Order: sequence, then C-alpha cells, then structure tokens
Amino acid sequence: MRQVCCRSLSVRWAPGCGCSSRVADSGVVSAIFFSSSEISPIQDSTKRVRVNRQIRISPLRVIAPDGSQLGILELDTALAQAEAQGLDLVEVAPLARPPVVRIMDYGKFKFEQAKMARVAKKKQHVIHLKEVKYRPGIDDHDFDTKTRHARRFLEEGNKVKVTMMFRGRQVAHPELGKDVLDRVSADLADIGKIEADAKLEGKNMTMILAPK
Repeated sequence: MRQVCCRSLSVRWAPGCGCSSRVADSGVVSAIFFSSSEISPIQDSTKRVRVNRQIRISPLRVIAPDGSQLGILELDTALAQAEAQGLDLVEVAPLARPPVVRIMDYGKFKFEQAKMARVAKKKQHVIHLKEVKYRPGIDDHDFDTKTRHARRFLEEGNKVKVTMMFRGRQVAHPELGKDVLDRVSADLADIGKIEADAKLEGKNMTMILAPK
C-alpha cells in the first residue's frame, strides 16, 4: 500500500534572484534550497568592461600582456601599442586614478570568464528537502517501506520532512502520531538527527530530520 503523496513540489532560489517554482507529478515531495553561506553570485563582469575605443579617460596606467608595467600613457599611445601586437586594450580597474588597462586578447578573456562562471555554478551547494508521509496506526510493512525511503534520502545527503497525517477524530489523539514519529527517529538515529521536533499544525504533525 503506497501512501506517499503523488504531488511533487520543487522550489529553487538564490540570493538576490527571487524564486521560481515548478510542480510536476512524482512519488515524493521535494524542495530544493540554496545555502546562502556557500554561494557567491555569478556575474558576467565582461558586460561592463570597456575595450579599445570605448575607453574615454586619458592618461591610463598600462599593463603589458606579460603583466609588466608600461607606465602611464595617453590613450592613443596605449591603443597603438595594443594594435601593434594584434591585441586589445581592456579596462581592468576603472575606478583607479588613473584607470588601469591591460593589453590582452579580449576574446580569450571573455571565454575564460564564462568558463570560470560555469565551474562556480557547478560548485554551488544545494540542500534537498524530501517529504515522507505516515498515518497513525500504520502497519509494519508500510512503516518499513516509508522509513527505507527516508533512510535513502538521508544517505544521499538530503533532509527529510516526516509528516504525520491525521484524519477526522484522529487529530484528537496526537500522541498516537507522535509515537510513530518517535519510532521513525529512533530507527534512523544511526544516520539522521532531529533538526526540528515534531509539531502539530492543523491535521498534520511534522518533524525534520537532517543527515548526521
């Protein structure tokens, strides 16, 4: 007898970007959260970089392709040096006085920036919240099946929301549901810890388990 909710909710958000949601059919309810402490916003800094004739201020502090200092030069002189090498003049520190520019291959620079952004995105830490639902008086077979699901989620590094669903007059005896939740936490004590104690809200009692 399979009582896991057939609706799936997946929520994603990142700092400063708002959030979006997606609903699809599945056997498990899951939510996805980005840990703000482990995410650095990925920005394409090349969109704000001035190159060659886009640079307006003169004179400029100029850096050679090998990183050596060429000194403070007029804009036209710096551009001429870049063009002579088949390269670009790229503004790298616009707020400095004088602004700092570097002679480089701007196309390669943009490629490297995009590559770094992709790598950083892959390293973003993602926390999944899975939900497993029980009922008071659940039989041993169903209990074992659902608890195996919860164990697998914890083994995968996910958090688990354990939900006890009451029907009708069952809500008048929350201790029956609490006994089941206590049994779940005891069975998973070797791999999970209680992050949020069981709490009754309406006709549901919920508890959050996190991987140890």
